[in-house]
Amino acid sequence: MAELHIIGTLVGASEFPKSSLCCHWEVTTSESWSLVEGESTGQTHVDVPLDQDLCVWSHPIDLHYATTSIAGWPKIRVQVYHQDMFGRNELYGYGFAHIPTSPGVHMIDIATWRPVGTPADQLWSYYLGATPQLKNMDLVDNPADRFRLITTSMGKVHVEVAIVMRNFESNGMVF
Repeated sequence: MAELHIIGTLVGASEFPKSSLCCHWEVTTSESWSLVEGESTGQTHVDVPLDQDLCVWSHPIDLHYATTSIAGWPKIRVQVYHQDMFGRNELYGYGFAHIPTSPGVHMIDIATWRPVGTPADQLWSYYLGATPQLKNMDLVDNPADRFRLITTSMGKVHVEVAIVMRNFESNGMVF
């Protein structure tokens, strides 16, 4: 079987309207991939930076996959939350990126967005901080029904990953 090692860091975030952010992340694959070692989901701490431009998490990612097919290549999905002074978490954005298909060290900037909702949802969000959220997380990385959503751009999540590939060519998987 071919093996893929994803070793890296969820570095941080920038360009969000407010700081005090945390991130829930998940690496998704198809059924032809099996997780040999590591945690495919996680959550960072809340960073309250002195510099309002960059939130730093430095959260480790270390995954080892085995596969029989390149179909369903891994993707990283993120949800960014803002924590207010009362400890309430407000959704600040969804985003995803494909894990690079070439060995080496890669910097990935994941652009995020969030649903806007109806005018009533926007009023609710403004006064109470409860932003609309997706019921089905598959909409984040599957564009089939996402075109129906009304969204607004948020900030970027920065990820640094090192990709190590083993036995892909000997198993007939060439890019």
